[in-house]
Amino acid sequence: MSKFLYLIFLLSATGFSQVVNVETLRKTSDSAKWTGSVSLDVSLIKNKNDIFRIANKAHVQYNDQINLWLFVNDLNFQKIEDNDLINRGTQHLRYNRKISKRVKWEAFVQAQYDAISQIDFRGLVGTGPRFKLSKSDDYRFYLGTLIMYEYEKAADVISNSTQNDVRGSAYLSFSLYPTETISIISTSYYQPKLDAFSDYRFSSNTALLFEIYKNLAFKTNFNFFYDAVPVSSSIPNTQFELTNGLVYSF
Repeated sequence: MSKFLYLIFLLSATGFSQVVNVETLRKTSDSAKWTGSVSLDVSLIKNKNDIFRIANKAHVQYNDQINLWLFVNDLNFQKIEDNDLINRGTQHLRYNRKISKRVKWEAFVQAQYDAISQIDFRGLVGTGPRFKLSKSDDYRFYLGTLIMYEYEKAADVISNSTQNDVRGSAYLSFSLYPTETISIISTSYYQPKLDAFSDYRFSSNTALLFEIYKNLAFKTNFNFFYDAVPVSSSIPNTQFELTNGLVYSF
């Protein structure tokens, strides 16, 4: 089964995590080239309720073996009558510079909003090293240790709605290919506030794929997100989502 996924057709809702899992989007190539995908979904349903949904995803990458540029755009809006069930968006730009066979230097900027989590705007800027922990192409392990600046503006109904923080962002990622028909990709992030370690976020994304026929595979994806100090006490600390779908790769 191809190890690099380009077009994803999910049979359920997209992930909600406030941390972008770029590990599932990185593509490798033997020569400099552009890769990516773009999708746009619009739905208008009329029954007992008026339901409107629009979702846009774009992923573009350039990789010349020394430099890697990765851009992600993810917008999702769903509304029933006058109630916003989902209203969120994320733009993420990341740069990797190869230092050695085992070390790369990363830098990224990210902007996002999430009305349901009462986040009007959250901006991130971060940088740090990324270490390759294994040599095998079938069992890949990576460790990233970054530091990032965060600006957050919550909804106006929340007191002290603006915050400026410095957080760490450590992640462990692995991609396993035990057979030609099975792939396991997982990334876990730990992001503590550096002057108050009790204020931290933890997220994990794990995808398991089984090849059905040639480049068609069945995918099970699990997202987990925990925020020790959410924007509002009305927002749960823990959120998770399990989805199943089909993946076509080429």
